[in-house]
Amino acid sequence: MITVYGIPNCDSVKKGLKLLESNNVAFQFHNFKKDGLDAKTVKNWLKTVSLQELINKKGTTYRALPDEEKLKADDKKAAVELALANTSIIKRPVIDWGNGKITVGYCDGLLQNQ
Repeated sequence: MITVYGIPNCDSVKKGLKLLESNNVAFQFHNFKKDGLDAKTVKNWLKTVSLQELINKKGTTYRALPDEEKLKADDKKAAVELALANTSIIKRPVIDWGNGKITVGYCDGLLQNQ
């Protein structure tokens, strides 16, 4: 089963969900603000994607962090803790295609990534 992780008011997540729905792709949505997020899930993502792909250093959440917290974004173990404490720092959507493939972010060729 495909799982789309994100927050419902994010424009990139909205675009991704709309694309999946319009192509009749079955998925479940996991709102990590409402449903939470655990370290095991984030660690699983990092087996497939890099920290640079997963952590959004351009967003306001990252920019608002103290410098010592920003340093955590470059260390895998610390970045997991940082992402759990500040889920808005995660690029969205994160899609677990259910086949071992994880993609981060929206792009027009999103369905080609599965």
